[in-house]
Amino acid sequence: MTGGLKYIELPDFKLKSGKVQDISVSYQIFGRALHTAPIILVNHALTGNSSVIDWWSDLIGEEKVIDTTQFTVVAFDIPGNGFDGSIDHLIFNYQDWTLFDVGSAFAKALQVLHISFIDLGLGGSIGGALLWEMLAQQPELFGTIVPIAADWKATDWVVACCHIQESILATSSKPVEVARQHAMTFYRSPQGLRYKFKRSKENTAFKVQEWLDFHGVELKKRFSLPAYRLLNQLLCSANAAIHSNDSIFKAIAASQTAIEIVAIDTDGFFVADEDRRTYVLLKEERDINYHEISSIHGHDAFLIEHDQLKEVLCKVIKNRLSKTSKSICNNISSLQNA
Repeated sequence: MTGGLKYIELPDFKLKSGKVQDISVSYQIFGRALHTAPIILVNHALTGNSSVIDWWSDLIGEEKVIDTTQFTVVAFDIPGNGFDGSIDHLIFNYQDWTLFDVGSAFAKALQVLHISFIDLGLGGSIGGALLWEMLAQQPELFGTIVPIAADWKATDWVVACCHIQESILATSSKPVEVARQHAMTFYRSPQGLRYKFKRSKENTAFKVQEWLDFHGVELKKRFSLPAYRLLNQLLCSANAAIHSNDSIFKAIAASQTAIEIVAIDTDGFFVADEDRRTYVLLKEERDINYHEISSIHGHDAFLIEHDQLKEVLCKVIKNRLSKTSKSICNNISSLQNA
């Protein structure tokens, strides 16, 4: 299978808020036919989508770390993200939605696809937070999860950033563009911007200013204001332990899922120290490992430091999945070291 957008209709979907609405979950499947190979679920980031072989092309595809000749790769779109073009037809108050609801919608979609077990779950940023949410809701769903540059909850810092984002989206004359510019300042790091631009100018403007303007305009081309407000709300609402008195230990106590946390040392959004705290909290009782990517690029390093991420994922696949997968990763390691 090579992808192609498909849809699962979920009529009368009940939100945690009590509201009920009809929703559609779009998805794509890549690689081996469903139920013929180990299943890998990939959750996209805030402005990402289900075309995971495009935006994570260094990692997913034929003979790559996530080898589509050996695995079935499943990717859903977060309802309302607009990738399927339906955002203008969705009638709901985005403030009624939480990341819990997305996890619940994905659970129902998986039932429709007759998927009761996922060998490996991957997700970056909000996609990793969603993995934690799905784990809390469905303790037996995953063999292993790999949340990358993510956290199981929105910290005070994340809530603060989302609050400013919402203010921009509600008041700016160019809401998506300006919100994206603001977001890029915490998706990257001061060190990374210094390395990239070196205070250079184009005429009278700093190149970093032009870069921010460019990213704002580009996002406006492919992301609508309603979609951005919804995703920002979902990010702010992240809390996989909301029903366990904010204890992630209690929230996932019923699960035997292995956890491979991947943090970024310069991440200024989902900061590495929070992931270290989670690891320390859980390591005595759970099958859990902590990996840290070293980068000057900050949060977005999960989309930039492909070699380091490949190395981590190869270790995970070797340890967690089939012998076939081990040989593939050994070949990749040999090529990288050649």
